[in-house]
Amino acid sequence: MPELRKDPITGRWVIIATDRAKRPSDFLRQTPQPPSAGFCPFDYGNEHKTPPEVLAYRNSGERDQPGWRVRVVPNKFPVLGIEGDLNRQGEGMYDKMNGIGAHEVIIEGPDHNKTMGDMPEKQIEEVLWAYKDRVNDLKKDGRFRYILLFKNHGDAAGSTMEHPHSQLIALPVVPKRVKEEVDASKLFFDLKERCIFCDIIRQESAAGVRLISETDRFTVLAPYAPRYPFETWILPKRHGSHFEDADAPTLANLAWIMRTTIRKLERVLERPPYNFVVHSAPVQDGPLAHYHWHIEIIPRLTKVAGFEWATGFYINPTPPEESAKFMREAGLG
Repeated sequence: MPELRKDPITGRWVIIATDRAKRPSDFLRQTPQPPSAGFCPFDYGNEHKTPPEVLAYRNSGERDQPGWRVRVVPNKFPVLGIEGDLNRQGEGMYDKMNGIGAHEVIIEGPDHNKTMGDMPEKQIEEVLWAYKDRVNDLKKDGRFRYILLFKNHGDAAGSTMEHPHSQLIALPVVPKRVKEEVDASKLFFDLKERCIFCDIIRQESAAGVRLISETDRFTVLAPYAPRYPFETWILPKRHGSHFEDADAPTLANLAWIMRTTIRKLERVLERPPYNFVVHSAPVQDGPLAHYHWHIEIIPRLTKVAGFEWATGFYINPTPPEESAKFMREAGLG
């Protein structure tokens, strides 16, 4: 079983995959391979090659058979295991627990070659509903404190499968970065009695220089201090701390915004690899007046090196005002 171990200096938790330890030779750098037209376990007809589905939206067919539009399955090689107790314990001055959690794959559609920018809005909307449904189901398990939704698109972004998919990982702890963001939002709220994200939306919408697009429900912008070139945030205009509480009209509009934003990135940057992450409040917390869920999209255009690791500073060669201008001029809005 994997272990969660806590760094006693920083308070950061690390997953140690004790059941699949790698030898030195396993880390030798491999030459990237061109896309393969061969076998894919996520394609129609290969449902038996994945673990049994935990959710599917279907046109026809029975469970674990073709006919699905969106399908969610446990990851075949999970970073955490769902069975067992946390068994929190000390080892001298150190803290650890069993690696309990959930790791699922959201297969975004049966078409092997479509990116999220190519998909119809309705397809993306169903992917978002799958996110919502799975989080609301898993948060009933009191062992889980945080549920992360994310997508790795392209080899440079960490994807190992070409078929369009995203992932969900339920954790028994709140990650340090999440806690820092929530706590900083709370400090701002305690001082000014306003949500910092709501303030950002108002200011960026009024100024316009970093604004990429907006609808009646969402604002898309290049953040004031982006870590990466063309880093893009999607923020709901209506305050809410938990993504999984979003209503049907919000998810429908988010599907349009996601598709349009990714198409802009694909046009401006010639279909780059990217990650996106849904930032949401810890699942066992009630509604928070100080925190505001949002989505961050990070095109993988630069590499993090020694300076960034050592200092936590990031060197971004593209001012956000310039990236927002390029994105606005890409049209498609």
